[in-house]
Amino acid sequence: MAGEDELKLLGTWASPWVSRVKLALHLKGLSYENVEQDLDNKSDLLLASNPVHKKVPVLIHNGKPICESVVILEYIDDAYGTVGPSFLPVDPYERAIARFWVDYIDQKLVIPWKVAFTADGEEEKTEGIKQMLAAVHTLEGALKECSKGKPFFGGDSVGYVDLALGGLLAFLQGTEELCGSKPFDIANTPLLLAWVERFTALDAAKVACQMSASWLSLPR
Repeated sequence: MAGEDELKLLGTWASPWVSRVKLALHLKGLSYENVEQDLDNKSDLLLASNPVHKKVPVLIHNGKPICESVVILEYIDDAYGTVGPSFLPVDPYERAIARFWVDYIDQKLVIPWKVAFTADGEEEKTEGIKQMLAAVHTLEGALKECSKGKPFFGGDSVGYVDLALGGLLAFLQGTEELCGSKPFDIANTPLLLAWVERFTALDAAKVACQMSASWLSLPR
């Protein structure tokens, strides 16, 4: 990273979306200041940096704020294209495919996952789990298509889709404990199960996802 660069990350230790950004920063080898936020008492810096949604993560690069986790991932890749691995493919079609699957993760996996965790009724919770597991099954096929037999969605190295899904792993793996359903298993998602093992073994994942993983062990 250039000496004149200043990176600040506004986030919370338990947020999987903040974990996405931390993963990208660590994989690029970028130094940054982690500015922990209290979402019950939002700081003036957060409110000024993200006046529209007033939420984390926000990456501040030389005083300029970038909001929304997937937007931040692309920004990091663009701003530091010559540093570390590239997250998005060079080919326009492959870039479009990667963006499609990241959007799929946020729309078809994250939303029903939230329903499963927050539903008041058992029927609504069951439907959320059903939709979430269906999305995981679809992502099993996406991994086969995108990886072309290589270790990650991005091929030989971690890419955009890996970051988007990888940041959520601590919470997805807690689904079994909190909801009674296991998202990854050898019978239904053997490719994803192997991917999870490879991804969580990465040094960047051990650092970036450590805090969100510890959230699952808190008394409930």
